[in-house]
Amino acid sequence: MFERVLSFLKDLPGGTGTRANADDPRIAASALLYHVMSADGVRQDIEWERFKQVLAQSYSISGKELDALAAAGEHADNEAIDLYAFTSVLKRHLDAEARKAFIGLMWEIVYADGELHELEDNTVWRVAELIGVERRDRVEARRKAAAQAPGASGTSSDE
Repeated sequence: MFERVLSFLKDLPGGTGTRANADDPRIAASALLYHVMSADGVRQDIEWERFKQVLAQSYSISGKELDALAAAGEHADNEAIDLYAFTSVLKRHLDAEARKAFIGLMWEIVYADGELHELEDNTVWRVAELIGVERRDRVEARRKAAAQAPGASGTSSDE
């Protein structure tokens, strides 16, 4: 399933110009991943590195292209008034399986630092609801990500 979302993300069209465009699915995905990484108010280096790894793997980019997409996601998130602007773009472009896989990517970023914070948990819950991912799929993705994070801590509101 992870390969399907990576394949999907690689095939997304690029935005026009260099200006951040929230209608660009790549920027919408980057903004949501950035948002969940920053939800607890602390951006740790390990989370930033995992964020950039996900973007690099998803789009087969590196260097200045990677930095530009990460910066565009950060800028779009900082300018956004809600998550709907991004989730509506992804919902239009992702099928059900790819949406589940995207929630899995969000959980990977949440657990990059080994700790689940209640604001991160709430952010993933809200995004999952907005893109139509069922509770059981969200919980399954969280458990899988937590199992892959040595010493993961924190309790989800779904427990």
